[in-house]
Amino acid sequence: MYENEIENIASRGTNEEIYYGLLELTKNAMQQRGKIEGKKKLYYISAEFLIGKLLSNNLINLGLYDQVEDALKKHGKSMAEIEEIEPEPSLGNGGLGRLAACFLDSIATLGLNGDGVGINYHLGLFKQEFDKNLQKEVPNPWIKDKSWLRRTDTSYEVIFGGLRVNSVMYEIDVTGYDNKCNTLKLFDIDSVDENIVQGESIYFNKEDIRKNLTLFLYPDDSDYQGQLLRIYQQYFMVSNAAQLIIDEAAAKGSNLYDLADYAVVQINDTHPTMVIPELIRLLVKKGIDMDKAIDIVSSMCAYTNHTILAEALEKWPVWFLDKVVPQLMPIIKMLDVKVKEKYNNNPELAIIDENQQVHMARIDMHYGFSVNGVAALHTEILKNSELKPFYDIYPNKFNNKTNGITFRRWLLHSNHELTGLISSKIGDGFKKDANELEKLMQFKDDEAVLKAITDIKMTKKKEFKDYLLKKENIEIDENSIIDVQVKRLHEYKRQQMNALYIIHKYMDIKAGNKPARPITFVFGAKAAPAYTIAKDIIHLILCLSKVIENDPEVSPYLKVVMLENYNVTYAEKIIPAADISEQISLASKEASGTSNMKFMLNGAVTLGTEDGANVEIHELVGDDNIYIFGEKSDTVIEHYAKADYSAEKIYDEDPEIAKLVDFIIDKKMFAVGNKKSLIRLYMEIVTKDWFMTLLDIKDYIRVKEQVFKDYEDRAAWSRKMIKNIAMAGFFSSDRTIAQYNDDIWHLD
Repeated sequence: MYENEIENIASRGTNEEIYYGLLELTKNAMQQRGKIEGKKKLYYISAEFLIGKLLSNNLINLGLYDQVEDALKKHGKSMAEIEEIEPEPSLGNGGLGRLAACFLDSIATLGLNGDGVGINYHLGLFKQEFDKNLQKEVPNPWIKDKSWLRRTDTSYEVIFGGLRVNSVMYEIDVTGYDNKCNTLKLFDIDSVDENIVQGESIYFNKEDIRKNLTLFLYPDDSDYQGQLLRIYQQYFMVSNAAQLIIDEAAAKGSNLYDLADYAVVQINDTHPTMVIPELIRLLVKKGIDMDKAIDIVSSMCAYTNHTILAEALEKWPVWFLDKVVPQLMPIIKMLDVKVKEKYNNNPELAIIDENQQVHMARIDMHYGFSVNGVAALHTEILKNSELKPFYDIYPNKFNNKTNGITFRRWLLHSNHELTGLISSKIGDGFKKDANELEKLMQFKDDEAVLKAITDIKMTKKKEFKDYLLKKENIEIDENSIIDVQVKRLHEYKRQQMNALYIIHKYMDIKAGNKPARPITFVFGAKAAPAYTIAKDIIHLILCLSKVIENDPEVSPYLKVVMLENYNVTYAEKIIPAADISEQISLASKEASGTSNMKFMLNGAVTLGTEDGANVEIHELVGDDNIYIFGEKSDTVIEHYAKADYSAEKIYDEDPEIAKLVDFIIDKKMFAVGNKKSLIRLYMEIVTKDWFMTLLDIKDYIRVKEQVFKDYEDRAAWSRKMIKNIAMAGFFSSDRTIAQYNDDIWHLD
């Protein structure tokens, strides 16, 4: 259908001309597919949608990728170089946003009527740069005149305390694999001014809401104005969403009393929580009785919890909300009164606590009909520990929906070679039914297939090597073991423990114990601008990289790489190249993780704790195909309950551990690093160590040494790879979304 047009585009002179030609062709093809329709519609509201570059993914879903790639090759071009022209949308940060993007893909692929709703951030979180081995944050603009964004005529008035703005809705089409399209709806205001940002920084006037409202994702909330801006953003998002929901339902014939027959809302983490009181407010404004409005909204809103960390469950002071959204506060107070009357003023259940803090997750749990965790262990911890008071009163609301990833991006797009091999052995059925990957197990002892998988891994390692050299002028050895930890920088994810292992390995080599082959440690992570210790951990990793690079005795055997501005594009390059997937969060602290699933799908072997979805990976692949270390979640939870963990005691009593921690403030580190930053991190680990790095470090070292030893049995390692690939089907987001729909949404 598009042969002549594709040929014409591929023959154009410059990469830019080819990219913009393919952009328009793809957008037109998506329009031709048409929209998914149905009486009832899902509104997936999220502060983040980390969608990544879209050209290749959309071409795959449209069935046009191979045709385009062949035409480009004919003219001496490649899709990889054309993709370099495309800016990556700055609409998300970590796993929360990437999950939302995968879910949109699967919702459309399954033919379900569901749109994403969020904010059109102009400058994203930030672009990460490294300067003097420290993280520097600069704006990350991405919006171009020609892009996937489509401006619409839809506009709503959003009223804050003392301020009114008129929104504008943009759309990005979301195409399903071999199916029609849904939409990501992103709200913005025309008065936003990128020029208020101070130079090459992320600092701006946080008080000028008309100019800053949609500038940045998660503006720095370390001060009062930043916290208020977060509330402005969240209310802007949900007020637009609520007005959109009511308008679209009414257009389809809803009388609003039956709104739940036309709309279901998935609240992705607590950022969109205010959609509940906002919908109630709008229904009352339209003449519906307050109690009836509460019943209607409670029957159409569902909440996904993404954290076990209490500090990540948002709480806002009443007076903050009084200032920004005074029209919502009478409703929130009424919702709180109803809860207190029903449950005898139980402070554990109160929406507004004794300190006049509004607990957002508690609104979701009291006034939504579903509460789900995102991995089996996570949900059990919520039920039995963190959210137990709510599980006790609402046991039927709680359910588990283990996260998933879209195989179209993380296999078909990211690893054409592996996709081709799988197709040649088991057919193409796995592209729509990921469980068919299990058919690969019939080849677990087939030497030709095992060799092919190993050869593909080497191909992807070489590709990553070339990409890294071109992008950052860093050279790695493709014959080395590539050990990867890429995810948001947070102490509970324990990048600092990985760094302590590198110190151990450095010292071991200095003592004359050379590894069987070189090891390349790859990190990728951004630290929140106000998260000082997280930034100190990045500094530690960058300093270690320099110390090792400058040591001729160690550098032939060890390489440490911290990817600058890690994003989806980088993930698509490093994940297929990885040998070892580092999933080392403190047991009981990671809700799920999704990078663990992406690595598994591409044949990396997991080194991790029994945390999050690692538990389910372990169950699927068996003891021989994963490496588990560290204390179990029950033990960790008990340590917190008893408050009996002391990093200082471990440091004082174990000279081997003390030696590793002391290296952080060694003169070699001071020579390349910032003394204040290194000392601060050293003191944090020795005196606090909130996430028990020192508790698990020795077991981590022991198991990691075993991993590197086992890697040398290449045939056995290849069998581990094929087992992981074959069992990854459970982690398809298509499965996750089917379960959401069967149990929660009930769309046609």
